[in-house]
Amino acid sequence: MITDLGERTRTILVVDDDEAVCSFLEGYLSENGFRVLTQPDGNGLSRTIREQAVELVLLDLVLPEDDGIALARALRSWSDVPIIILTGRGEEVDRVVGLEVGADDYVAKPFGARELLARIKSVLRRSVGRNQAGGAAFAPKRHACFVGWRLDFPSRKLISTEGRIVRLTPRQFDLLSTFVTHPNTVLGRDRLLDLLGADSDSSFDRSIDVQVMRLRRKIETDPKRPELITTVRTGGYLFTPNVEWL
Repeated sequence: MITDLGERTRTILVVDDDEAVCSFLEGYLSENGFRVLTQPDGNGLSRTIREQAVELVLLDLVLPEDDGIALARALRSWSDVPIIILTGRGEEVDRVVGLEVGADDYVAKPFGARELLARIKSVLRRSVGRNQAGGAAFAPKRHACFVGWRLDFPSRKLISTEGRIVRLTPRQFDLLSTFVTHPNTVLGRDRLLDLLGADSDSSFDRSIDVQVMRLRRKIETDPKRPELITTVRTGGYLFTPNVEWL
């Protein structure tokens, strides 16, 4: 399929809990040459973007369990993928804050289909200069750095402050990846399971505290007094370091 933006189909992710909106956008944008993915919330957002080579995100500000502004801020911390905010709110402050946290544009609901399409094409054209591949799929930033540690996503390796490779199990890598993409955010056990794409009845649910304990042993100076992954009394965990993405 060819669009007027190039010789290949570009992938757009719609994050909106309104099934009617998602259905309309999926049909309309597909007819105009785009591949469209939809999801009702922020669960598994980073995984979808990484695995599906998403090149633009249409993000609703009001979601049942997520704050669209917080999602945009977290997404921008580790990826340069363009973001267009969809908002039904009338307050100008919401639009301004959305742009301040890194969104590329916003469209107010109800929106005109042709206007939205024009804005999508405009943002994609502007984004080409930011795209390292000169038009290929947007690549998320590859390395998360925090207090001297480096988490390498392509090789799935953790590099210590001394420069040595610290072995992580697949579960431990996925767990640490979830923490570094949600820094300074309290993550309860259920929320962690959602972000990890795990079933609440799975063995991972029963062992998540054990996995956190084992991960602490590998990255904390004193695992008995953790400073990087702290326990929150109300339930859950908090990854405290600031994360820089390269």
